[in-house]
Amino acid sequence: MKNTLVSVILGVILFALFFWLGGCTFEQLGETKAEGSRRHERVFRVDGQEMMGDIDRAMLLDKPSRTTDKRIP
Repeated sequence: MKNTLVSVILGVILFALFFWLGGCTFEQLGETKAEGSRRHERVFRVDGQEMMGDIDRAMLLDKPSRTTDKRIP
């Protein structure tokens, strides 16, 4: 039992080490730093807009009110 656990832990560590040292990065091939910066800015901007839309929807501010200022008899 102990040998199996040690083997599994060693396998996971070797697997992570392989990808870390193998150059598995999040950058896209052929992308300059300026393009990456613009992509990050766009992602942050879109995420912010979606977050504000979700907050508005949760607070019921996304649709106009159907209440009226007129008194109902």
